[in-house]
Amino acid sequence: MNSFFENYNNPKKLGEYMPEVVFNGPAGRLEGRYSHSKVKNAPLALILHPSPEHGGTMNNKITYNMFQAFSARGFSCLRFNFRGVGRSQGVYDNGEGELSDAASALDWMQEINPNAPYVWVGGFSFGAWIGMQLLMRRPEIEGFISVAPPANTEDFSFLAPCPTSGLVMHGSKDDVIDESSVSDLVDRLHQQKGVEIDYRVIDGANHFFHGYNDTLIDYMHDHLNTAKAGREIRLEDMADALAG
Repeated sequence: MNSFFENYNNPKKLGEYMPEVVFNGPAGRLEGRYSHSKVKNAPLALILHPSPEHGGTMNNKITYNMFQAFSARGFSCLRFNFRGVGRSQGVYDNGEGELSDAASALDWMQEINPNAPYVWVGGFSFGAWIGMQLLMRRPEIEGFISVAPPANTEDFSFLAPCPTSGLVMHGSKDDVIDESSVSDLVDRLHQQKGVEIDYRVIDGANHFFHGYNDTLIDYMHDHLNTAKAGREIRLEDMADALAG
């Protein structure tokens, strides 16, 4: 915490840290992890974790890997615990309060980065549902990454129309969220003019993408490269680095 506030007005130094941060939310303080880009006027990425009711936190593996992927592309990134999770104050609020938490998190990032040109939001499961609600309310969000959106249990009718294009990923062997429900959601979004949904089903992956996290992140970078979001990450370079 001290390192963050000491370097608050020095982005060059701040870029060396991925500090713990605490900011005000509607129900009290929220804890997070923030990585400030070394790129001047960098874009922003907000990453939202899965359901607090089922043990979801900002340290969930998929949430963390998405955070790292956006950071590698030169984004300033924030992941945080929703109310009632970890050291975040408040209690679970069935999505309504968590949407307000996400809005407060984006406000906090924009206060630090007033010249950020655009925002992307990423979320896993419950976090994907919250993220897609947030993009309906915040026109500065230019794109989204939704991993395993809970289309079988939550109402996505608010996406009428969906204001921006994005990537949806799902596992073919997800036994928590039936793939057909997500496919139906994507089909409805495809019917809207001006919206392109890149839908990728990862064959063999379960709800938590065990053994398929690298594939998920590769697909994420491929989509972001096409969207020209942040700096390009060449997938062949990533493969060479892993092999070397």
